[in-house]
Amino acid sequence: QVRLVESGGGLVQAGGSLSLSCAASGSIFWNKHMGWFRQAPGKQREMVATISSVRTTNYADFVKGRFTISRDNSKNTVYLQMNSLKPEDTAIYYCAEESFPGNWGAWGLGTQVTVSS
Repeated sequence: QVRLVESGGGLVQAGGSLSLSCAASGSIFWNKHMGWFRQAPGKQREMVATISSVRTTNYADFVKGRFTISRDNSKNTVYLQMNSLKPEDTAIYYCAEESFPGNWGAWGLGTQVTVSS
């Protein structure tokens, strides 16, 4: 059974930085497409960034140039470095693993990120 555990959220002022981590277990991590998603109050969950098994990355337009996704297969961990944070980045951030193409079948419980103005 896949288990994903996020950490690193918190409260930061606008313009600041946070680094999120997601530790995975129970899957062949190195072969998995991983992603970060977020959900703000009253809004639908949206994709933030994804990284393939060969480290091809994809970013939502609203984070391009500010956020960086990376992975360390030796630690079964995926990261999200968030710089130049804005109040509108406030959300619960979730880590997800793609079970098969197009299906994000495993999710963590999320970590809260709050950006104050």
